[in-house]
Amino acid sequence: MVGRRNSGKASPLFLVLLALSFCFVTYNLVTAIIQYGSIGREVGDNSYDRLSNDPIIEMPENVRKRKTKAPFHVALTATDAPYSKWQCRIMYYWYKKKKNLPVSEMGGFTRILHSGQPDNLMDEIPTMVVDPLPAGVDRGYVVLNRPWAFVQWLEKATIEEEYILMAEPDHIFVNPLPNLSDGGYPAAFPFFYIKPTQNEKVLRKFFPEEYGPVTKVDPIGNSPVIIRKDLLEKIAPTWMNISLKMKDDPEADKAFGWVLEMYAYAIASALHGVQHVLRKDFMLQPPWDMDIGKKFIIHYTYGCDYNLKGELTYGKMGEWRFDKRSHLRGPLPRNLPLPPPGVPESVVTLVKMVNEATANIPNWEAT
Repeated sequence: MVGRRNSGKASPLFLVLLALSFCFVTYNLVTAIIQYGSIGREVGDNSYDRLSNDPIIEMPENVRKRKTKAPFHVALTATDAPYSKWQCRIMYYWYKKKKNLPVSEMGGFTRILHSGQPDNLMDEIPTMVVDPLPAGVDRGYVVLNRPWAFVQWLEKATIEEEYILMAEPDHIFVNPLPNLSDGGYPAAFPFFYIKPTQNEKVLRKFFPEEYGPVTKVDPIGNSPVIIRKDLLEKIAPTWMNISLKMKDDPEADKAFGWVLEMYAYAIASALHGVQHVLRKDFMLQPPWDMDIGKKFIIHYTYGCDYNLKGELTYGKMGEWRFDKRSHLRGPLPRNLPLPPPGVPESVVTLVKMVNEATANIPNWEAT
């Protein structure tokens, strides 16, 4: 009878153990909230000061677990200047070559032409014409038109894909590109020269303290970025407004110079609570990145100068050189000479890919 009487009651020892277990669970829960800001935040928490647990390395495992493909629309902004046109033609050539290869999740393609009127590439490259900023607003800083162009495109275009890759004319797809983002965490390339923590005083004009530490501002620009369309629709107007405000602010304009619009995108994303998965393998930039490896995009923004011994002479015109800025007024010639022996794989591959594209694009000289 005694056993039956006690069967519906917990023993004192059991209650003590139960209380201890609740304390343990509560401690872990509180610790998780303090450390990650919310329950369930993924490894892709990309606070700039937390890269010791490198999400750049850890996140790919999570991304590869996606069971179904998530195509993204490739979009780049461009002008009707010859310098922009020949880069767009090469970029589009390699997009078509890589689009349908295994692993690739590239979907449709749009050149967002912010010159306000059609040009001679409309039949060659899928293009939407949008308006430039009013005359004088960009003050010679042409890329200030980029966020305004995206705002217009997102409002007017019918975009079938759920995700968007923001790219640039001087990008070449060297490997098939999968969707590197992870749901609410867009994927971006971390730029070494975007340093929010070192520019806190200026950033606070546009990212007030009530939004949290400046480490919430990722060290990125808007390109390359793979982002969910609905997130970009929220961020783009803010990105545009902050870009214009920063350009109007003498201190910000002086501090950020030619990367001002990149900082504006990073700030706009942080204001909307959007953090990015930082992917170092997203892109390589010759001549500083020497190997291709498993990287996806070649960004040929820097000049490549070498002597005939294959030694880099950066800052001094080389005996052999490749620099896109040498061709501001028209397309670069076909069949460029290959670099001398000893030059890194990245530079050799870049020139070979440019040569292949120009050899196969009809009417190349008509750019």
